[in-house]
Amino acid sequence: MTLRLADRLLAVRQRHTVGRESEQDVFLQAIHADEFPFCVLHVYGPGGIGKTTLLRTFGALCAKAGIRSTYVDARDINPSPDVFLQVIGAAMQLEPSSDMFDALAAAHERHVLLIDTYELLLPLDDWLRDVFLPHAPDSMLIVLSSRQPPTTGWRADPGWHEIIRMVPLRNLNPDESRAYLTQRQLPPEQHDAIVDWTHGHPLALSLVADTFAQRHDTQFKPETAPNVIQGLLERFVQKTPGPAHRTALEACALVRRMTESLLAEMLDMTDVNDMFTWLRSLSFIESGQRGLFPHDLAREALTADLRWRHPARYAELHRRARQYYARTLQEQHGHEQQRIMFDFVFLHRESSFVRPFLEWQESGSITADRMAEGDKTALLAIIEQHEGPTAARLAAHWMARQPHNVTVYRDTSQQPIGLWLRVELQEASDADRQTDPATAAAWSYLRRRAPLRSGERAAMFRFWMARDTYQDVSAVQSVISINIGMYYMNTPGLAYTFMPCASPEFWKPAFSYMDLEQLEEAAFEIDGRRYTVFGHDWRVTPPLAWLDLLAERELAEAPLEHQPARLAPLVVLSQPEFEESVRNALRDILRPDALQRSPLLRSRIVLDRVGAHASDSQRAAALQAALREAAETMQAQPREQKWYRAVYHTYLQPAATQEQAAELLDVPFSSYRRHLKAGVDRIVELLWQRELQGGEVSTK
Repeated sequence: MTLRLADRLLAVRQRHTVGRESEQDVFLQAIHADEFPFCVLHVYGPGGIGKTTLLRTFGALCAKAGIRSTYVDARDINPSPDVFLQVIGAAMQLEPSSDMFDALAAAHERHVLLIDTYELLLPLDDWLRDVFLPHAPDSMLIVLSSRQPPTTGWRADPGWHEIIRMVPLRNLNPDESRAYLTQRQLPPEQHDAIVDWTHGHPLALSLVADTFAQRHDTQFKPETAPNVIQGLLERFVQKTPGPAHRTALEACALVRRMTESLLAEMLDMTDVNDMFTWLRSLSFIESGQRGLFPHDLAREALTADLRWRHPARYAELHRRARQYYARTLQEQHGHEQQRIMFDFVFLHRESSFVRPFLEWQESGSITADRMAEGDKTALLAIIEQHEGPTAARLAAHWMARQPHNVTVYRDTSQQPIGLWLRVELQEASDADRQTDPATAAAWSYLRRRAPLRSGERAAMFRFWMARDTYQDVSAVQSVISINIGMYYMNTPGLAYTFMPCASPEFWKPAFSYMDLEQLEEAAFEIDGRRYTVFGHDWRVTPPLAWLDLLAERELAEAPLEHQPARLAPLVVLSQPEFEESVRNALRDILRPDALQRSPLLRSRIVLDRVGAHASDSQRAAALQAALREAAETMQAQPREQKWYRAVYHTYLQPAATQEQAAELLDVPFSSYRRHLKAGVDRIVELLWQRELQGGEVSTK
């Protein structure tokens, strides 16, 4: 008889399961009863207590009893009803076109649905209890695993109280702990010390076992450190197969989700398949739909240890992850880009300036959408509730003028629960800008302090709020923050942004960390309420440089107000100043010492190439390269090739005189002068485009 892989997996899992006899008895009695004695089994306990292992054990017991079971992890479910039904339907192998509720009602065979990490589905808790579960047939048993006990809605409802069984999980008892250690083949003479130290905590026991598996001659010595998990991880890290494995483990702890491609970048290796497989085999590393991640307790301990023990490696891994995210941010769009932004923001979770201001979950139950005509009444009511009737009237004005710049945030029932209204200042007429005290003040500030150049854009995030919590920290506010970050990254020619705020004392630390300057001249007042405005000049610190700046601040040990002064910022030249500087630089292109005096050394075309930390000589070399590249683009266009040759023999490989250059080109001197002017103008045009928009020079 040939065994299936599923049979082998079942046998292995059964061999590795110890303890939890009472919990298994409850489950076995339920699935073997003529009628399920309860419809929902809710298992709960703290992180590392063994909830996932128990659910896997339940699945094995179902297989042994010939009962079909389906296991899903809530980490792989965006908590909205539609997505939940899609994931469950796929896991249960239902036809994609079938109605989930009809399919459930038609099911007659016994089925156990195991939902792990249920705490991530709390936004759906009411819907699951009141809509989904009542449609489930009585032949289905639902098992929920969560860090929290059931919410009040389950316990207070007399109906649910009768058909839900709550099972809290505790540490393993000493006999169960010793059985586990025996099963993992740890020396019996060391069992007592291990059990006394771990107190039967399943994750701690598994970490000890992993340490022994890495090195069989390990001698366990009880530590006095109060943090058991951290002490164990430190011992485990010391016993990893090699330095690269240790770095892989630290990298996995640093990022939100580890994929093979991200690991390759963080380790600077081309083939990391074996390393990734090793990570996946560790008992405290979990696999999700989007990659690997350590148990929360393990992540905390590994990250804290690395940052304390080897800050340089922490900084380098941080830089490589940031580099990976910065590149993929520019390659992705929509929801995938939003997910990468969350990955990037996760790198800053340890910052005392960022941690209090964001909810780290992706808030997947919230969807961002364009404003529909039917949304306006609800959105204006939200604004009036928090900012008053005058603000609502102004919001209606901008909704009529720039409806495409309104983002609506919806809950699972598709009702508006927040909004972000952006005003593109350069698109508005002067009369429209003057209608609103906020945009009037911002436009006045721009004209006096940071005038826009041709092709540049400025935006005011005029209204940003959640329906229930206004501008306080919330899931809606966190998603708005991520969307604003995506706007920064995706907007060509972005020069300036303004962020009005009703509670500046609360938000100032976070805004300062994010390099937003408080602009006293841009403050405004409506209905007796004063709004402080924060701003950022994206010509001075472009988006990629901004990401680097945030990383420097996250890695700095000193408080923000005591950190060293920033390097000289990017200089914002007007178009005439820029054009004159390019013409002068072309004349000095073969004289690096002269180029070092050019104002273009602090322009975007240079700093985007070499960064703010580059020396003057490096910047001069970058300027030379930018000039040459802009000139060489003309070779690709037949009409411009004669312009390139004139520039080449005048500046790049100059003849002794312009007359000799004309002779080399075999054209009349007047034609040579005309071609040279056209070539220089084209170089100026190409570099100005790059100065405004960043990125590569376009040949269009």
